[in-house]
Amino acid sequence: MLQEWIKAQRPDDEQLAERLEKARAELAVRQMQIKEKKLPVLVLMEGWGAAGKGSVLGKVIKNLDPRFFKVSTMSQPSDVEKREPFLYRHFIKIPEQGKLMFFDGGWMEEITGQYLRDKLTDKEYRQRIVSIRRFERTLTDNGYLVMKFFFHIEEKEQSKRLKRLLDDKNASWRVSEDDLWQNKNYKKAFKVFDRYLFDTNQSNAPWYLIDSEDRKWAELQMTEFLVKAIDTALVNESHAAPILQNTFQLKTMPKLSEIPLKGKELTPEEYKDQLDKCQKRLRELHNELYLKKIPVIIAYEGWDAAGKGGNIKRVAAALDPRGYEVHPIASPEPHEKARHYLWRFWTRLPKDGHIAIFDRTWYGRVMVERLEGFCSENDWQRAYNEINEFEKELKDWGAVIVKFWVHIDKDTQLARFTDRQNTPEKQWKITDEDWRNREKWDLYEEAIDEMIEKTSTSFAPWHVLESNDKKYARIKALKTIIKEIEKKL
Repeated sequence: MLQEWIKAQRPDDEQLAERLEKARAELAVRQMQIKEKKLPVLVLMEGWGAAGKGSVLGKVIKNLDPRFFKVSTMSQPSDVEKREPFLYRHFIKIPEQGKLMFFDGGWMEEITGQYLRDKLTDKEYRQRIVSIRRFERTLTDNGYLVMKFFFHIEEKEQSKRLKRLLDDKNASWRVSEDDLWQNKNYKKAFKVFDRYLFDTNQSNAPWYLIDSEDRKWAELQMTEFLVKAIDTALVNESHAAPILQNTFQLKTMPKLSEIPLKGKELTPEEYKDQLDKCQKRLRELHNELYLKKIPVIIAYEGWDAAGKGGNIKRVAAALDPRGYEVHPIASPEPHEKARHYLWRFWTRLPKDGHIAIFDRTWYGRVMVERLEGFCSENDWQRAYNEINEFEKELKDWGAVIVKFWVHIDKDTQLARFTDRQNTPEKQWKITDEDWRNREKWDLYEEAIDEMIEKTSTSFAPWHVLESNDKKYARIKALKTIIKEIEKKL
């Protein structure tokens, strides 16, 4: 992109001043429209060292209401951040609806910096590019405006600016070793930047190249691009995003109605014996996971009253309490609802060597949200692929992913509902919503069959726990978790 780029003609000083005053006022108005229309805007600022990103950003935000934007400086990841999934530190900072987030540096600076220093192989670079394209696309498909700016200066201009900064004792701290290395290896960096910009230039999240030879001219370019893009996004806010074809290998799964539940039982003696053995083995494996820094994500979905809570309790009882966390997932809080639906799960991922257990999960998008009308049809149809991509990122990070559907038949659910209703100490477990959901059993079963069919990937398959006998389901869950961890180790 940089090689073919033809710079726009800089206006004369008088014209530039007039256009800049107008653009600043228009951007301030657009910020209020963003707030009113609940449009989340993510602005990524990348470019050469000393290209003036910081000073231009300071000018751009000067006329904005500081209550509705944030600025985050994203330097190279720390050692702790390198142990997290790629893009984790960026995803958790995406803005709420109606607000702007400015990233001073970001995933481009991270990946090109590592690639230039030979810390990424070609294969790793290509894998990161795929992740970045997915990340940007899932944001724009879910209503985000993603603006990406690259601030460009020529080699001589960069050298001149770096020398000027170094000669100023009050500004020399702003020059990093990376900036100096970049200027010394300008042609090599140019080639890598050019390749990256080409690889990640998408219609839904295009690159805007900024001529940064002059600061006011750079500010005008960025401000006018922002105004135009916001106008387009506000006009197109109700447009549906395309449904992408699944490209992941899927595991063939039976429909729920085809899964036999009779005969899947254990005697109390069999249960106690197997429970002790499985919990002992899982306890041993948890220590190995911690030593080898392998994260584990266990996801539970299932029918109401299927026994998820008791199942989770038996798994957790085998674990070191310092190394796991159980996340009960209810309706999203307002600040969660105002972001991408996967955001609240990204923020709950385990540290490496730890275990996260989810009592209900991101699959609510294609079940309760689908059936209760909490999202559009386009939203939940897109979600199958978005979830597969999310789980692929976790797999590439090195995580063990175990997904359970806790299954019972309709008669067993009725018996358990009735028992809860008639037992004072269990009444807290039953709600009017449980009875309403039961009336939609057939609709839920259809949605669950589709969910399992479309998201049982080779790297994150579904495991059905036959739970008419809770004891049987608990042992099967423990054995499955043990098997998956042993396979990884």
